[in-house]
Amino acid sequence: MGICLRESRLCFRGTECGIRQVFGNKPENNRYREFEISMEIAWIIGVLLILMLVLPLAGMWFRFRRAPRPQKKEPDLMLDPASWNDDEVTIGWVGHSTVLINMYGVKILTDPVLGPKVGVHLGIGDWQIGPARHTEPAVSLDALGQVDLILLSHAHMDHFDLPTLKKLARPETTVITARGTSRLLRKLRFGKVMELGGEDRVDLPDGLRVTAVPVRHWGNRFPWNRDYEYTGYLIEKKGTRLFFPGDTAWTPDFVKLRKHGPIDLAFMPIGAYSPDSFQANHCTPEQAWSMFLDTGAKWLVPIHWDTFVLSFEPVDEPLKRLLRAAGDETHRIVIRKHGEQVRLVGEHATATGRR
Repeated sequence: MGICLRESRLCFRGTECGIRQVFGNKPENNRYREFEISMEIAWIIGVLLILMLVLPLAGMWFRFRRAPRPQKKEPDLMLDPASWNDDEVTIGWVGHSTVLINMYGVKILTDPVLGPKVGVHLGIGDWQIGPARHTEPAVSLDALGQVDLILLSHAHMDHFDLPTLKKLARPETTVITARGTSRLLRKLRFGKVMELGGEDRVDLPDGLRVTAVPVRHWGNRFPWNRDYEYTGYLIEKKGTRLFFPGDTAWTPDFVKLRKHGPIDLAFMPIGAYSPDSFQANHCTPEQAWSMFLDTGAKWLVPIHWDTFVLSFEPVDEPLKRLLRAAGDETHRIVIRKHGEQVRLVGEHATATGRR
């Protein structure tokens, strides 16, 4: 018998202190040791999980310390879709890649993001960790009303916002999304959810045709979502064609869209290109103009800029560079501010609300 000072307890010393009996207690057994081991493993796993969360956030904070910090602002104008004519095509820019379209009575919303932030949803209300919105959306949920069709280009959180989608979910609403991403919507009350990829095409009962268009981007929502794909869309009805690419880097392939017939209007992303490494997945304004010309479209609506800070260029730089790239054809850029809208009537595009 001896005194073991380890853990400040008296014990009978055997060959080593790991085998002992504490006065007043039963001898230790394997079950107690297994419990200790399991607690140690749980502690290690907990620490690793915390590090997996904290380190990326710390890295993001360090990286974006030199990013622009614009003042929060209201949109230049607010959209009023209730006043739009169902006998024509009207388009309004809500912000980022969210565009509201009335296409001959079919209300379409692209990549809807209407909340104050984008990022990881914490599962409590609308709480999210991620970039904050600096330009408020140019339409309210009440004014928006029921949406007939939602187009989702890919599952990145600034395009596929679950809190917004939850608020828009109705049995009357159809969703078309990229391959592999429909599982994210399985708990929402949408009437129909379809996946498109490659050059898949679907004809909807309301006379609308939607064709998938390959773009140059990536689709992971998290590092392990390697089967999430990404796509653009060609939208057609009554001979009018609109092209929505979502996000894309420069690609020479949009010239192939001409085989579908004349395109009336193309949306093009123009932000998130700085530093230069971002251009592997995001085009510059000059590249956006070049790809617009490749489509053969008559009119251009720039998107994916001046809403969230996702890169290092000044928030107003993308439009300035786009206008320089357009030269003497700047009149073809028909929307330049949040809340502006354009009506397509025959060969003409009439922008309303321009200040």
